[in-house]
Amino acid sequence: MRAIHVTRHGGPEVLEVVDVDSPVAGPGELLVDVAAVGVNFIDTYFRSGLYPSTPPYVPGSEGAGTVVAVGEGVSDDRIGTRVAWCEASGSYAQQVTVRADRAVAVPDSVDDTTAACVLLQGLTAHYLLDGSAHPAAGDTVLVHAGAGGVGLMLTQLATSAGIRVITTVSTDAKEDLSRGAGATDVLRYGDDVAEKVRDLTDGAGVAVVYDGVGADTFEQSLRAARIRGTVVVFGAASGPVPPLDVQRLNALGSLHVTRPTLAHFIADADEFAWRTGEVMGAVADGRLSVRVGARYPLAQAAQAHTDLAGRATTGSIVLVP
Repeated sequence: MRAIHVTRHGGPEVLEVVDVDSPVAGPGELLVDVAAVGVNFIDTYFRSGLYPSTPPYVPGSEGAGTVVAVGEGVSDDRIGTRVAWCEASGSYAQQVTVRADRAVAVPDSVDDTTAACVLLQGLTAHYLLDGSAHPAAGDTVLVHAGAGGVGLMLTQLATSAGIRVITTVSTDAKEDLSRGAGATDVLRYGDDVAEKVRDLTDGAGVAVVYDGVGADTFEQSLRAARIRGTVVVFGAASGPVPPLDVQRLNALGSLHVTRPTLAHFIADADEFAWRTGEVMGAVADGRLSVRVGARYPLAQAAQAHTDLAGRATTGSIVLVP
């Protein structure tokens, strides 16, 4: 089968197309023919070495496809069913093995491409809103990268809960997308975001700032939060945030700063089932719209990473084996 290999840490050029043996489903696993693969910023962090990884390896952890074989302890009834996942290492490939207890059934109304890119970003949006912070109806939040995959989903979930959303974007086209998801006000990165947020909130600031951009936006995030507000740093699209003197949080208004990761919010089986059910159910009944901004053949994984890092994409992007 074809797969993408990372043989050394570096830029997108280290993503190579190779032929490898197909995997075999072990105990408690499913073997899946991959229909589409979700491409996420975390893939670029592992590829570059920002997050620890040991080359050579096949990148990717998210996708959707059809079960073609099962391992010991798994019912044959799973064969032929469509599933999605967000924790299966080696997903940039034509086949992958997935833990049966972490494979999510895909409703008939949800296509493979959507299913392949909704779980990681959708679950992230879900725990950001109800986990790492808890804004309430009537609160105002700031979402950086409002036209990205997480940004669009987070905006939809927040507005449906009665929360006002302000976002940042880089272009007019991305502003249109963000407003379409429910943002009431959309700012540009080049603006003094914190000052404009204060103007939009009668000087108070926002209850929560969701910052997946990192180095370029973190200072603005701190200054945009209200007294006793929360800054949630969940990504580093522009690079990791610099070291923080926690004494600054006192002067800025007794702020809370947290750096969560999805794994800690879906480790428990019951919580995993609850969150995946909420996200997939919202997609199935139309309450959550997933924008697939670009599709690339598997062999163009390097171009997908280049476009993602260059903020040339909107919404979610996928590879098609």
